[in-house]
Amino acid sequence: MKQDPRLLLGKPVQERILAEVRGITNSAGRIGKLVSISIGDVPEVAVYVRNQARAAAAVDLPFDQEFWGGEVTQEECKARIQEMNDDPEVLGIILQRPVPSHINVRSLQSAIHPLKDVEGMNPASIGNIVYNDVAMAPCTAAAAVELVRATGLNMEGLEVVMVGHSEIVGKPAAMMLMAEGATVTVCHHLTRSVAMHSRRADVIVVAVGKAHLIGPDMVKPGAAVIDIGINQRVHPDGTTEIVGDVDTDAVKEVAGWITPVPGGVGPVTVAILMRNAIRAYERQQAAGWRS
Repeated sequence: MKQDPRLLLGKPVQERILAEVRGITNSAGRIGKLVSISIGDVPEVAVYVRNQARAAAAVDLPFDQEFWGGEVTQEECKARIQEMNDDPEVLGIILQRPVPSHINVRSLQSAIHPLKDVEGMNPASIGNIVYNDVAMAPCTAAAAVELVRATGLNMEGLEVVMVGHSEIVGKPAAMMLMAEGATVTVCHHLTRSVAMHSRRADVIVVAVGKAHLIGPDMVKPGAAVIDIGINQRVHPDGTTEIVGDVDTDAVKEVAGWITPVPGGVGPVTVAILMRNAIRAYERQQAAGWRS
């Protein structure tokens, strides 16, 4: 069946990034391992870990999985992370979310050394974006920017509306797009009329976690729509499906490009994680951590 040209698929972008990373890992030799930390028994985390492990294997990066029991304390977690910070064999640390309610995830993200923060979640990594240092940016935000770039649109002067202002996606994505020269408007739950802003945008990036929030009446004809939302919808017969924050089938009749859910931002996010690992390696080299 012929692929709908309006669908902006993540797979080709993912494959391009992984090929670039593989070229570096193949020539660099031993560069250390990625370590994934899962805390407690959270079934949905297994999907993320599996996708990350598959991408790491594709670029010849060792990938270790650590599973910590749900009873582990905050102090124990921080002590274990500190050991990884000090371990020269560890290239990067990935903290899977969600975590048990007694764990302060932000505190643990802060405990990961910025040079091993391949997810870009340490406050120092996010803060660097303000100064246009986006090398270790949060993976999902960077994936959204990568997909905007994949449209071929000229970023300079591009009118972008970011719907959602979370610290790990919305805000860093907006800053990264501004670093590319785009003019960015950020909408959130207190915005009086999201549609008033989104209808004039060349690009809409959405990350709020509300199924089908964006409909065709909110999109300018020919605009690019990047849907970061992941929502589980339960049908009357009990079956479930994963949908985005955008009503894809309706909006694709208006938009010039639209990322599907699943299959859009997700695959690129995993590829960005691998690219961040290479950038972590380069920065560790520059800091004298590696020969």
